[in-house]
This record gives sequence, structure tokens and C-alpha cells, in this order.
Amino acid sequence: MIDAIQDQLARIPDKTYFRIGEVAKLVGVEPYVLRFWETEFKTMVPPKSRSKQRMYRRKDLETILVVKHLLYAERFTIEGARKRLLELQRGHKAGAAEPTPEGAALLRARLLELRKLVASGCPHDVARRIVL
Repeated sequence: MIDAIQDQLARIPDKTYFRIGEVAKLVGVEPYVLRFWETEFKTMVPPKSRSKQRMYRRKDLETILVVKHLLYAERFTIEGARKRLLELQRGHKAGAAEPTPEGAALLRARLLELRKLVASGCPHDVARRIVL
């Protein structure tokens, strides 16, 4: 699943925002399908411009590609795809949020070093460059 989505993501132009027609062509579905998915998948809500056009970001395209894969390739129902998407997002957030003991120890050491530098009267910009 990840490989197919990564291949499609690699072909997406490096832009900040995409309009619904561009997204439809990139993903391979009609614009009305994207609008329908927005009603069914609450995590897929692109911001709108002043002229009320949907402006999709790269993150939105990733979600759309996952939804398309779940619905078309893995043959999930809308409800099943909604649950699976939620599981994937929770798993991704949980994996990213868990610090390792080594990372926590390194962070603590840097914070203690920064505290010493600030307490000794070192200017903040110098302390930032030294610690980071």
C-alpha cells in the first residue's frame, strides 16, 4: 500500500496549493468524487480561498491517495475505509509522539546546558546557536 502511494506522491508537482481540478487529474478521480469524500471523511477538509475554491495541500493529497487506495484497491466500504484511515492516522501519531529514552536524555542534557548558559549571562542568540 505504502509503495503505490509513494510512487503517486513522487509524481505530484512541488506546489503549496492545488485546485480541485488539478487534484482530480493527479489522483485519477472526478471532482464530484472528491467533494463526496469530503463529506464522508472528516479529516479531508481543504481550506477554501476567498473565492470559495477548495485549495488542497500536499497533506490533503496524501489523505486522498490513501482513501482511494482503501476504496478501490483494497475494496473497503466507506465506513471501513473511514475506520482504517483513523487507525492509520492514530498509529502514525502514536509512533511519532513516543520519545526514545536516548532522545529524552539528549534533550534533557541540552536543556540543562542551555539553562547554565542563560544563568551565566550568555546572550540568548549565542546560547541558541551553541545548543541547537
